[in-house]
Amino acid sequence: MSSVGIVILVHTAFDRAEQVIRHWVKGGCPVVVHVDSSVPNGTFKAFERKLKPLKTVKFSKRYRCEWGTWGMVAATQNASEMMLTSFPDVRHVYLASGSCLPLRPVEELRTYLDGRPRTDFIESATTADVPWTVGGLDKERFTLRFPFSWKKHRRLFDGYVRLQRRFRFKRHIPSGLVPHMGSQWWCLTRQTLSAILQDPDRPAYDAYFKKVWIPDESYFQTLVRLYSPHIESRSLTLSKFDFQGKPHIFYDDHLQLLRRSDCFVARKTWPHANRLYNTFLNPDPAAFKAAEPNPGKIDRIFAKAVDRRTLGRPGLYMQSRWPRMDRENGLTSSPYSVFEGFVELFENFEFWLAKETGARVHGHLYHPEKAMFDGRQDHFQGALSNSAILRDYQPHMFLTNLIWNTRGERQAFQFGPDDNQKVAPSFIRDRNAQVSVISGAWAVPLFLSNRNFADIRIDAARMQQVETAHLNALRAADTKARVRIWTMADFIDSPMEALQTIVDEMTGKSVRTVTEAPRMVDLQGFGQFLQNLKNQGMHPYLMGDFPVENAIPAPKSTTRKPYLVRK
Repeated sequence: MSSVGIVILVHTAFDRAEQVIRHWVKGGCPVVVHVDSSVPNGTFKAFERKLKPLKTVKFSKRYRCEWGTWGMVAATQNASEMMLTSFPDVRHVYLASGSCLPLRPVEELRTYLDGRPRTDFIESATTADVPWTVGGLDKERFTLRFPFSWKKHRRLFDGYVRLQRRFRFKRHIPSGLVPHMGSQWWCLTRQTLSAILQDPDRPAYDAYFKKVWIPDESYFQTLVRLYSPHIESRSLTLSKFDFQGKPHIFYDDHLQLLRRSDCFVARKTWPHANRLYNTFLNPDPAAFKAAEPNPGKIDRIFAKAVDRRTLGRPGLYMQSRWPRMDRENGLTSSPYSVFEGFVELFENFEFWLAKETGARVHGHLYHPEKAMFDGRQDHFQGALSNSAILRDYQPHMFLTNLIWNTRGERQAFQFGPDDNQKVAPSFIRDRNAQVSVISGAWAVPLFLSNRNFADIRIDAARMQQVETAHLNALRAADTKARVRIWTMADFIDSPMEALQTIVDEMTGKSVRTVTEAPRMVDLQGFGQFLQNLKNQGMHPYLMGDFPVENAIPAPKSTTRKPYLVRK
């Protein structure tokens, strides 16, 4: 006794469709096949000839099944009527497509449905509860008219929708109907399906749904609510969609994924997935699972795939999806540090920081002359050149490439008012950036230089103006980088505390105490230097308060005690 009949809609990959049909027939299921009328007649006749020897396979009237149009419903109606008339033993009718692949033995499906003889399996949810509609039309697909093809006549389609909205046109929904939506791949009982197809009001319902957009996702899903005594609002077919509403295609490397779903059928399978077809169409009879179909087991994987497709990986920019400003998934791929004023205040700061943190510490990567990589090498990982011309073509992408190519290793670099400032807005709004600033420390090299004071004053005024604008940006409300700013005077007052904070954040640890600080440059006379700038008409305010009389001496080296060596 055959309790399950299969209705299959075919329009391509006829060799695979034939293979699947033979599988259903071998499992004892009668099959009614609908072939899209757009398929050449010669192709259809050859396909029909191959299946003609199978007595339980029939071909229904052909309709043109263009996406989003009534033809899909008409084809399903006619094939279902033929199934119910030709095979009276069928209790459930399972709707599938030619690209659907059975995942479990036919006997398992029959056993499962025999245990639920009055249950209809069909996704059926109201428009208010459906989160997967794509294209901006949910309730309107039931109240507007759609005489034009969305795929072939997009401009006419959109224009007619705008025209109806403008004049507030609304269609009347037939009395008693509450529009529902869901997957078109269902499994209905004979009682429910025959009630839908033999309803006296069917002409009115058909006339209404012929002008609904994508009626194959709403016709049976709505009418089933009028007749079914028990609805399971889910499909027994695994059908996943991407962010554009297009079905995911299953390939050979999805084999284990499909097994884990425990679904009876998967749509949509790549016709050249030989491993999938060979595995699932030749099942092990002993591998009877009797498991409940549970596509939720793999939902996390599909959600992750959608995120990867729509967002990409943080800090990775591809030609095919170059982002607009503020639409990228992270400017960089991992945390890094920016130091401003540290190499000016400390001797061998880069070496000391690398030793304390294990990070790769660069010099001024955005120096006007060239990028000062760690060790002052000409090229760095990822074929990055130290050429200032190449770097400044797109300064923010130079930084992005540097961080991406060194994933797993913390990067740090120096920055200051003399560097290319075009990159600053990028790391200021980057959550991965840790920015530490000693404001006014750029004055130390000027103080130590042997230049005319008039020239020093001009440079000091320019650099203070640049750093002031930079500090304002760092303090802005929309800054995403982790920022710490000290005036030079405050930093010198307790340098070990500040350095300990920086090291802890870079290493992610707070158990190791920094016991050795880098040697600070000799600042004897720096207060008088600042006073001289004031005397020349400039006001150096970024350094903090440096009294002229309290000059800061350079740290003294410890003198070793003499000792005697005996021979």
